[in-house]
Amino acid sequence: MNPFLILIVEDDQSVRNLISATLKVHQYNYISAADGKDAILQSVSRKPDLVLLDLGLPDMDGTEIIRSIRSWSQMPIIVISARGEDSDKIQALDAGADDYVTKPFSTDELMARIRAAQRRSSYVRQDSPESLSFTNGRLQIDFEAAQVTCSGQKIHLTATEYKLLKLLAVHTGKVLTYSMILHEIWGSALETDLVSLRVHMATLRKKIGDPGSDRPLIETHVGIGYSMIRY
Repeated sequence: MNPFLILIVEDDQSVRNLISATLKVHQYNYISAADGKDAILQSVSRKPDLVLLDLGLPDMDGTEIIRSIRSWSQMPIIVISARGEDSDKIQALDAGADDYVTKPFSTDELMARIRAAQRRSSYVRQDSPESLSFTNGRLQIDFEAAQVTCSGQKIHLTATEYKLLKLLAVHTGKVLTYSMILHEIWGSALETDLVSLRVHMATLRKKIGDPGSDRPLIETHVGIGYSMIRY
């Protein structure tokens, strides 16, 4: 049995049973909750390695649960919801979700996303600033010296470009929304700041050789934000 513990938060019993059966077939340990209150209680008491979260719960909205968990933990959270609008996805990602799956979903896709989240969680532990360094494909970052090299060449970045790169690196594989990035780097989310973000990101990507590369490091999610691709 895979020691990775997954918390299923879903009030629809048929969907909960489907996910449970799928996890059991793939030999994952799992626990479940049918409402928000129990989900928060189990996330605190059992400390699962990953949460599969429905947004439409009977006692509270799923985004409240995301914010609650994010106040004390960085455990991966994958939202599984019937809400398919971009605004719903952006709201969940802004609150701190790592991924978003729209119902109805394929169990094969769900398992692939779980495996990806499992890999990312181990990368975050390995590549956090506490590790002092980060390596991803051609990119290397020395957090202690605030020094960046790409394909063996030292890259000269502005303070803002370095902060952007560091933020993406620490959250490799996770989509960071415009709002989250703006608050982290500029401390606000004004329209003028969004323009600045796009300009700085374009310059940063040019410096690390992304334009024209068949293995870009930074991915643009149109209308949502950016992520660093794991190599």
